[in-house]
Amino acid sequence: ASQTAEAIKAAGGTALALAWDLADLSVIEARIAKIEQTLGSIDVLVNNTGGPPPTPAAGQDPEVWEKHFKAMVLSVIAITDRVLPGMRVRKWGRIVTSASSGVVAPIANLGISNALRLSLVGWSKTLAREVGPDGITANIVLPGRIATPRITFLDEQKAKRESRPVAEVTKESTDSIPLQRYGRPQEYADVVTFLASDRASYVSGSVIRIDGGMIQSI
Repeated sequence: ASQTAEAIKAAGGTALALAWDLADLSVIEARIAKIEQTLGSIDVLVNNTGGPPPTPAAGQDPEVWEKHFKAMVLSVIAITDRVLPGMRVRKWGRIVTSASSGVVAPIANLGISNALRLSLVGWSKTLAREVGPDGITANIVLPGRIATPRITFLDEQKAKRESRPVAEVTKESTDSIPLQRYGRPQEYADVVTFLASDRASYVSGSVIRIDGGMIQSI
C-alpha cells in the first residue's frame, strides 16, 4: 500500500496509506475519519480483502470461520455502511467488491474462501437495489488467476502438498486458461476503474468475471 501511495504522489496525486486488522471492527470509524480528513469525501469504495489460508471445507474450528468471517465479510459490510450516508447525500457513489472465481466455480482446498466470498455476492446484489435510487452502484468482480503474490503463494502451497515442482503446477494452471496465462494486475485494475467511473453509470448489481475465460460455468 505504501508503494502505491508513493507512486500516486510521484504522479502528482494525493494519497494516504493506512494499515489495520480488518477483523478488528472497532477501528473502522477512526480509520475512515482519517481518510476523509486527509482526502475528502469517499465517492468510490473498492472492497478487497485478503484471503484465508488453503483449507478443506470440513473439519475447521468454528473460531477459524469466525475470524475470517469478520475479516472478509463483516469488515466489508461495516466499511460500506460507514461511507454510504455520504454517498446518499451527494447522490453519487460506486461500490466495487472483489470476490473470487471460487464463488461460481468452487476452488479445491479453498473451502473458507469459497463460502465466505459467496456471501458477499448476495449482499452486494441486495445492496444494489437499496442504493440505486440514490445514484449509487454496487458490483462484484471475480478475479481469476491474476499474477499476484497471493497466486504465487497458492501455487507454492499446491506444489508442496502434491510434491511437485512449482513451475509444473503453474504451467498446469495457465494451460487451463483459454488465454494461456495469468492475468496482469493492470488488467484487473482496468475493469475496476471502469466500474468506478461515470461511464459505468448503468451497471449495477452485476457480477463481472476477470478471468481470461477460465471459469467454465455459464
